[in-house]
Amino acid sequence: MGGSGNGTFGYRSPDELRNLVRKAEDETVSAAFEAELADTLGSLLGDANARDVETVRERLDEAKAALQDSIEGSFDLLFGGSVAKHTYVDGLSDIDSLVLINDSELHGEGPQQVLSRMEQILRQELRGRAEVSHGRMAVTIDYGDGMVLQLLPAMRADDGRFQVPSSRRDGWSRINPDEFQKALTRRNRECGNKLVPTIKLAKAIVGQLPEAQRLSGYHMESLGIAAFRDYAGEKTTRAMLPTFFERARELVLSPIKDSTGQSVHVDEYLGAENSEARHAASHILGRLARRMRNATAAESTAQWRALFGLE
Repeated sequence: MGGSGNGTFGYRSPDELRNLVRKAEDETVSAAFEAELADTLGSLLGDANARDVETVRERLDEAKAALQDSIEGSFDLLFGGSVAKHTYVDGLSDIDSLVLINDSELHGEGPQQVLSRMEQILRQELRGRAEVSHGRMAVTIDYGDGMVLQLLPAMRADDGRFQVPSSRRDGWSRINPDEFQKALTRRNRECGNKLVPTIKLAKAIVGQLPEAQRLSGYHMESLGIAAFRDYAGEKTTRAMLPTFFERARELVLSPIKDSTGQSVHVDEYLGAENSEARHAASHILGRLARRMRNATAAESTAQWRALFGLE
């Protein structure tokens, strides 16, 4: 008569229970702390984003002219004026310029040969005015006045799609930069223009991890697009940052699909679905999400700052 316990009345799934608990926790956070945390995150973004856009454009044009004069072929600049810089591999939303190389003497060469040639040309052109170097994916120009620009080379593959240096191996990864940028822009707009700032902050946190544990910049952006599909929560970085890590914890267990025009190999470095590497990444993302939730529950901006490597 009293019920056997196998009915559905009052049943809540584990996800629903977690959401109820998080909602209750969030509601107990004081308005003063919310304002303090928002100010802290805004300050971190402000430090990254404060740039002289006109000077950025002038310097990018100068770099473009140097490359055009020294290498036979055509170069186009995309994504000029993007802002954030991090301590590890960036994604398309952070690169100042995607240098599209067509029919040049570099066609058929590997990424390191292309990057070395670009570095050589730009170092000669900017001698005495900037330090030029290259990593696995991009050429970095440090002007010494606080401005650092990054140029990502792209070569057209036989199928017409562009390929950029892989973040984890000595080879090329195919992408559709235009479609990917449109997908990221669309999702960012759906989230009240808070997705890109959230991804930038997420990258800054992941950048504090040992290099072997970091997800690539492209992968982080792809996860962001997927994590906030049909997002109906609060559109603030304070709310979206832990949500990113919580949802990415599940999404990272499977390879990214080519639904945005991004390369299907964006996360090939983690192996097949449910691989050991994917479970390790999932564990790390979940741990970071818990640290954020704990920091908020304790109303501790110090704990939040520690996530970014700040005292």
